[in-house]
Amino acid sequence: MDSWKLCDSEYRFMNVVWDSAPVPSGELVALCARQLGWKKSTTYTMVKKLAQKGLLRNENAVVTALVPREDVQAEESAAFVERTFGGSLPAFLAAFMGGRPISDEEAKQIQALIDEHRKG
Repeated sequence: MDSWKLCDSEYRFMNVVWDSAPVPSGELVALCARQLGWKKSTTYTMVKKLAQKGLLRNENAVVTALVPREDVQAEESAAFVERTFGGSLPAFLAAFMGGRPISDEEAKQIQALIDEHRKG
């Protein structure tokens, strides 16, 4: 798997792309101005940077995401759990929940995820 470490501004920008792609670059500039408060030059700099990282393509003035949002989210989440909790998913879940109750429906959804990903 490629590594897609993104800083906050890159991730916010990619969310605009994921929500709109394929998107003409001029329209992307307008979206970034409205949603992120960016200037045209900032948007084009980010397009170039993330194209070099292999996350998107700018071809014929149309920007397309090359990596699905879910792939980046999965990698970012795994890196966070590894860095913050030594890779321990139970430690992460305990900290995340912080003693707050969950509904029966949430418990069912979590159990279904566990069952789906259980080894063996």
